[in-house]
Amino acid sequence: MIRYKQMVRLSSDNIHIWYAKLDQPRPHIKELEQTLSINELMRAKRFRFERDRRRFTVGRGILRTLLGLYSDIEPGHLRFHYGPYGKPYLIFEGDGAKQVRFNLAHSHELAIYAFILDRRIGVDLEYVRDMPDIDQIAAAFFSATENTMLSELPKDQKQEAFFNCWTRKEAYIKAIGNGLSHPLDQFDVSIIPGEPARLLKVAGAPKEASRWSLKALSPASGYVAAIAVEGHDWKIQNWHYDRLMNLQEASFENPI
Repeated sequence: MIRYKQMVRLSSDNIHIWYAKLDQPRPHIKELEQTLSINELMRAKRFRFERDRRRFTVGRGILRTLLGLYSDIEPGHLRFHYGPYGKPYLIFEGDGAKQVRFNLAHSHELAIYAFILDRRIGVDLEYVRDMPDIDQIAAAFFSATENTMLSELPKDQKQEAFFNCWTRKEAYIKAIGNGLSHPLDQFDVSIIPGEPARLLKVAGAPKEASRWSLKALSPASGYVAAIAVEGHDWKIQNWHYDRLMNLQEASFENPI
């Protein structure tokens, strides 16, 4: 573990993306549960189904484990700071008191985590499944421009375009940290399959789109993901939680 701490140092121009399977062995789930705060344990108990309790417990426990790796603080002793809308972050005490910015998302049995210093960041992940009501959901949540783009696509590209749009919009919303106070239909993202991910326009803020970077991620077969990062000139390193003890960095092409 000490060697691993030397490998995973954060900076403001290097994003660490971690992937983790939520279906962990039961003994490890118990270990992760012991790192959670009282509030997190209470949240876990509110889930009606055991599967959802497990996914929440594992997801938050892994987050604390990874933050403990970066901060050299025991996962159960971490104390978060919160933005105006409740988005958590950490402060590394010492030279410059760097802010550790992070975000996580999970869908089905996979979780994704993103970490960087001093830049706002957001990530979203979706398990691709049949969506017979794509047009209705898009009409309710997507912008007029995005709905036009979606309607003009052939039927066999609509599902991919829908999940492109959803994950990119969610990643941006999570990055700015305003929650649902920022309507999803008030900004445009690229959605066309094969085209680069981009924040195209934000209503009422003509310079906002140029201040952000969007990137599509390929976490595993059957999943779509996106990351939104404040600024440009950054790179990504991919890691896998299940390889933590093996000191193996995940490849860009196949991180799972």
